Amino acid sequence: MELRQLRYFVEVAEREHVSEAAAVLHVAQSAISRQISNLEAELGVELFERDGRNVRLTHIGRIFLTHTKSALKAIDHAKKQIDEFIDPERGSIKIGFPTSLAGNMLPTVISEFKKKHPKIDFQLRQGSYNFLIDAVKNREIDVAFIGPVPDDLPDIKGEVLFNENFYALVPISHPAATKGVIDLPTLKDESFVLFPKGYVLHQLVIDGCIRAGFNPIATSQGEDLDAIKGLVAAGIGITLLPESAFNDLNPFYSAKVAIKNPELTRTVGVIIPKKRKLAPSEQVFYEFIIEFFSLMQKMQ
Repeated sequence: MELRQLRYFVEVAEREHVSEAAAVLHVAQSAISRQISNLEAELGVELFERDGRNVRLTHIGRIFLTHTKSALKAIDHAKKQIDEFIDPERGSIKIGFPTSLAGNMLPTVISEFKKKHPKIDFQLRQGSYNFLIDAVKNREIDVAFIGPVPDDLPDIKGEVLFNENFYALVPISHPAATKGVIDLPTLKDESFVLFPKGYVLHQLVIDGCIRAGFNPIATSQGEDLDAIKGLVAAGIGITLLPESAFNDLNPFYSAKVAIKNPELTRTVGVIIPKKRKLAPSEQVFYEFIIEFFSLMQKMQ
């Protein structure tokens, strides 16, 4: 069994088309077909059902695909460990992050890190809360920024970097727009614009309002920050967002207002795999993050 055969197999399995896989891999279609046939002969099973140029995984093929992808990730990580052992300053780090941390925090951290380690490259992947956790666990992402920080997952280690408050975002014509701070219960009769159910920011807002004694009236939804801010600016409703989400607020259409009684906060931090050792460049970046935010806290 050759590594090349396994990579060919994964590409064909995910595309269900031999010629498309050949185009991506820049090899002849006949070469891929021959290697997969050799792999099947060695295993003694058929991995695909053929239908012309299209193929479909058999039941045992789906099982083999799951294990093959895990094995290839482990091999790639091992090669990365060796490459970075030779020269840790030439690594590449896959970073995950949510939309709410993309505007200010992430660029600041990467910019400061690159001043000290200019040859280390980054691959950035934006995603939802659960996606980031699964991606770190499944080796698709090396390190992820996240909020709130999970503290009870068996495969994930979370490190809290700081806490941040939530603020109300209201249309500029709203009576609260000119106030510096408002009590959260005063918003109980407002129309709320929220993320859909299943989004962590949706649940944080619901939980915060319930602690304040009411269930928010959710009349509209947006699947990203820009959509939610746009709906608020249009006067559709109000929302509650963490402070890091206000980086590009347009003061002509909406206003940021502090809330209290009770205050609503979340932890923000970084997660890494608990059962896999970080590659040298990843470890350098992780330690930099911890030190960077520790110094930031001391300066405040």
